[in-house]
Amino acid sequence: MARKTARTESRQDLLHVERDELRPLAERMRPRTIDEMVGQRRLLAPGTALRRSIESGRVHSMVLWGPPGCGKTTLALLLAKYADAEFKAISAVLSGLPEVRQVLAEAAQRFADGRRTVLFVDEVHRFNKTQQDAFLPHIERGTIVFVGATTENPSFELNSALLSRCRVHVMEAVSPDDILAALRGALDDAERGLGGRGLSIGDNQLRLVATAADGDVRRGLTLLEIAAELAGEADDAPDTSLEGTSLEGADGQGGTITDAILEQVLADRTRRFDKGGEQFYDQISALHKSVRSSNPDAALYWFARMLDGGCDPGYLARRLTRMAVEDIGLADPRAQAMAIEAWDTHDRLGSPEGDLALAQLVIYLASTAKSNAGYLAFGAAQRDVREHGTADVPLHLRNAPTKLMKQLGYSKGYQYDHDAEGGVALGQTGFPDAMGERVYYQPVERGLEIKLKEKLDRLRAQRARAQGEGSA
Repeated sequence: MARKTARTESRQDLLHVERDELRPLAERMRPRTIDEMVGQRRLLAPGTALRRSIESGRVHSMVLWGPPGCGKTTLALLLAKYADAEFKAISAVLSGLPEVRQVLAEAAQRFADGRRTVLFVDEVHRFNKTQQDAFLPHIERGTIVFVGATTENPSFELNSALLSRCRVHVMEAVSPDDILAALRGALDDAERGLGGRGLSIGDNQLRLVATAADGDVRRGLTLLEIAAELAGEADDAPDTSLEGTSLEGADGQGGTITDAILEQVLADRTRRFDKGGEQFYDQISALHKSVRSSNPDAALYWFARMLDGGCDPGYLARRLTRMAVEDIGLADPRAQAMAIEAWDTHDRLGSPEGDLALAQLVIYLASTAKSNAGYLAFGAAQRDVREHGTADVPLHLRNAPTKLMKQLGYSKGYQYDHDAEGGVALGQTGFPDAMGERVYYQPVERGLEIKLKEKLDRLRAQRARAQGEGSA
C-alpha cells in the first residue's frame, strides 16, 4: 500500500514538474516586473504617468491597442501584480455573455470582500455592443479594473460608452534591438529560459531571429525555441563513426544553431498583415499616397508589402485603377487604360507572373503627371445637382420629334455647333436658365491638361463675351 502511495505521489510530482517545463519559452520568459519588459519606453519609461500609476498600485481601466506580441497581456498581468489585485482573463473569441456575467459576478463578490479584480479581455473588439455594455456598471462602481486588448482601432471597434470610461494606451511593435535583448535574456536564464543547456548561436544569427520576429516578442522567442530544439535533435542524431561515444546534445539539450537550422526555421515566416484590419487599410493608404506624391520607390515598397502579406492582387488592381482615375485623370489619360490592361494581364497570368504587370503599373502611376481636376469637377457638379433640384432643361436643348413639341418651342433657337464659326456655338448656354453658366473643371498645368487648359480658358472667355453681348 505504501508502495502504491509513493508511486502515486511520484506521478503527481512528475506531472507538476512537466506542466511547468511544457510551457512554451515565450510563456516562461514573460516579464515579472516592469523593468523586465522590452520596448514600450514611451509608456513605461521611469517617470512616465502610466508607470507611476502602476508602481503606486493606483491603476485605472484602460484599453491597450497594439500589434500582436507587443506586451498587452504582460502589462495587464503586471497591473494586477502591482495593485495586489486578482487577475482574471477572458477572450472575446471564446467567451459569450453568460461567461462574462459569471466573471463579473465573481468580481463583485470579491469586491465586497475587499479585494479588487483586474479583468483582462483579450480581443475585446470582437465583442458586440451588448457584450461591451455589460462591463459599464462594473467599471463605474470600481468592481473591476477593466483592461481590454485589441489589435484594431478602438475608435471604430469599441462603442463610445466603453471608451469614455477607459483610457486608450497605444502600444507599438517592439524593435529588433529590443527583441534581441529578450532573446539574449532567454539564452542566459537557466531557471526559465535556455541557459545552462550549452546552446550555441552567433550574434548575427540571433539578430536574424529578432528581425524575423517582425515586432512580435512572443514570435521571436518561439522561433528561438524551435531552433534550439532542432539543434538538440541534430546533436542527438546517431553517428556511426563515433560508436561508443556519448554526445553532449543528449535529451535534446545543447547543440549549435547553424545557418541551415535557421534557414529551416525561418523559411515560411510572414510579416504582420491583417487582411481586414487596421494594418491593411494603413498600408493601402500608404500606397495610394505614395502614388499621389509621385514617389515610385515608396509606392513599389508598399505594393510589395501588401503582396507579401497575402493581399488579393485583384483588390490591388482595382485600387490602382481608382488612383489612375482620381489622382492622374486627364493629365495622362493613358494611365487609366494601362490600369485596365495591367488588371487584365494579371487575370490572364495570375501570380506571381502577373504581379510584375501590376508592379510596373505602380511605377508608371507614381511617375506620371497628376491631376485631380476631373475628380473635383465631378464633385462640384454633383453638389449643384443636389442644391438646384430638378431644374428644367432649356427649350433650345430639347429635342422636338413631334409637331406639338415644335409648337411649344422645343429646340427653338438651337445653334448647331458644326455650322458655327470655329465649330462652337458660343452664344448659347448649356445649363438650366435659372443657374447660368458654371465652371467646374479647372485643368492643372501638368501633362495633357496644359493643352486642355489653354483651349478651355480661350473658349470660356469667348463664350462669356458672346453671351454677354447677346443679353445686352
